[in-house]
Amino acid sequence: MNLNETAELRGRIVTALQGDSAQPSIAHGRFSAITSTGRSYLWQGGILWIGEGQGRTQWHEHHAHQLVIALRGSFRFRTTADGAWTDYEAAIVPSECTHQFEVVGAATMAHLFVEPETSAGRALTARFGSNAVAELPAAGARAAARLLSEALQSSQLAKDMVEAARLAIAELCGTETRPDKDMDPRLGRALDYIRSNIRNPLSLNDVASAVALSESRFRHLFVAGTGSSFRAYLLWLRINLAVEAVMSGASWTEAAHEAGFADSAHLTRTHKRMFGIEPTALRPQAPG
Repeated sequence: MNLNETAELRGRIVTALQGDSAQPSIAHGRFSAITSTGRSYLWQGGILWIGEGQGRTQWHEHHAHQLVIALRGSFRFRTTADGAWTDYEAAIVPSECTHQFEVVGAATMAHLFVEPETSAGRALTARFGSNAVAELPAAGARAAARLLSEALQSSQLAKDMVEAARLAIAELCGTETRPDKDMDPRLGRALDYIRSNIRNPLSLNDVASAVALSESRFRHLFVAGTGSSFRAYLLWLRINLAVEAVMSGASWTEAAHEAGFADSAHLTRTHKRMFGIEPTALRPQAPG
């Protein structure tokens, strides 16, 4: 399939992205607003965002691996403020990698976020490493683009888009992913406990007690198994919940409380740090 061809996108999220050319940290200084349209689909362990747009994000990083595939046009990344931009048609940004993203001219693309502790996330780490942005193989990117584009043509149902996203991720893993039998079962139980209680206040000690470990032993197990701090992982899950609430019609203030943030300001800071954009820039519209 020609990557420059894609189905007409249905439904819109109007996004004002703002960019900063200063330091790769919390962004300050001059910003230039841009617009984008798209849709988000969430499932346990991943997110698909697919849409059209142009512009530059602030410096940011997130818990999940990010797979970006241009369905039309191209994009570029950089990981240091004084570093050169690198152009891509398909790339992976590993978990916790600080980066800036830019589209020069209009483009249509898919962003697939995959939590690194999942079986697919571990397969991506094994294949592409965990230290730098890397180009995705052309054949796998074409196959993933075809799956996502065909799903857009045939269905707006979340279950169909999620299935297409999972298949696209499997193509890019380069191997069949199975339930990870190597994961420590205590970590597996802890992740289940966290997801079940994420709307409530959670401390490291709460979760450690739930899996019968000391706080220090659980902290070590958690970082080793997820590649993330406990706090960063909680914030990632809560951002997902907030986005899901907004997709269902909640305001960002309502979503902040639904997802367990202290207040909407806390959600805003977290969203900017993880995605490089203001959360209130996302304005979901009904499909059509």
